Amino acid sequence: MNTLSNRLQKLSPSATFAMSQKSSELKAKGVDVINMAVGEPDFNTPDHIKAAAADAIAADWSRYSPVTGYPDLRSAICGKLLKENGLTYEPSQIVVSNGAKQAITNTVLALVNPSDEVIIPTPCWVSYPQMVKLAEGTPVTIKAPIEQDFKITAAQLEEAITPRTKLIILCTPSNPTGSVYSAEELRSLAEVIVKHEDLYVISDEIYEHIIYTEKPVSIATFPGMQERTIVINGVSKAYAMTGWRIGFSAAPAWITKGINMLQGQYTSGPCSLSQRAALTAWNASQQCVEDMRKVFERRRNLIVELTRAIPGLEVNVPQGAFYLFPKCSSYYGKSDGEKVIRTSDDLAMYLLEVGHVATVGGDSFGSPECFRMSYATSDDNIKEALRRIGEALSRLK
Repeated sequence: MNTLSNRLQKLSPSATFAMSQKSSELKAKGVDVINMAVGEPDFNTPDHIKAAAADAIAADWSRYSPVTGYPDLRSAICGKLLKENGLTYEPSQIVVSNGAKQAITNTVLALVNPSDEVIIPTPCWVSYPQMVKLAEGTPVTIKAPIEQDFKITAAQLEEAITPRTKLIILCTPSNPTGSVYSAEELRSLAEVIVKHEDLYVISDEIYEHIIYTEKPVSIATFPGMQERTIVINGVSKAYAMTGWRIGFSAAPAWITKGINMLQGQYTSGPCSLSQRAALTAWNASQQCVEDMRKVFERRRNLIVELTRAIPGLEVNVPQGAFYLFPKCSSYYGKSDGEKVIRTSDDLAMYLLEVGHVATVGGDSFGSPECFRMSYATSDDNIKEALRRIGEALSRLK
């Protein structure tokens, strides 16, 4: 009998990749699909970063790197953390990984034992609960509805903590909502966390530079929190380098030692050429980051305006990232005469098949009353996609 391991049977496939795949299948059949399911910038990697990779090829940077990444890259990351976040780390506390996704998985596997609980505010990125399941831990979700701007409160956090709680995974700016925790909101969460011994935080800051409000704050900067926090970041979103696969973790030395041991056994260090490109990304001018941020902000304003004009959709104003997460439950139970919408996944499939717009249902994000749209696409695509969505939804009675 062909049977996969129990740990794999507990996992669910990625909903975002599934919708992108279905979108690609329709496109292959000649259907004009606008893909708003994928979570990556539509820009090309800036030329000076690509040139650094080409130089690295010519200079024969083609051998294995240290498991934790090249020393000069880890030093550059320390410089970035000090300059931009006010956090002091030694290069020995940095592990460069094959994307921020691996950095988070590394941390979960390094810290979580079977039966340990990991608190995950929802809506959340679809992979967080699956990573916890892979480590044989127990995901514990805290609901943060649109009325709270999709952010949990300190009181909610305190109520969710038990003697079995080992980790909290916090993402700000958030995927899938774009919500950003203010400094005071983070301070209140930190004050709860430091009261509980052996409780740690994974702070996923991958969307740090795609922000439309005040300068972002890391929860690691609050009293007693740096020794409790594993900061996760990378080059994928800010520098349009999703395919280069470079992320990092910055953590207390004893945690870094465990992550190093783990990564050394199942991938070793990330791509040597990508590391040289990432070094330039962090060390060179950051004007390219600001240029892309301004475009995303303009698109944010556009998609919020157009979505608000569609009856039955409720939206917040995301302060970061490049996602909108409308509440769509007013359409549940409605039908176009053929299809009945019962869930957000039903709605997303309806929008794909009828409107030819790929979105992602909110069920996999832990918020079944919403769905996610990525506005990491052109203004024209946003306008046409929202026209199609509005027309498709108008058929539901």
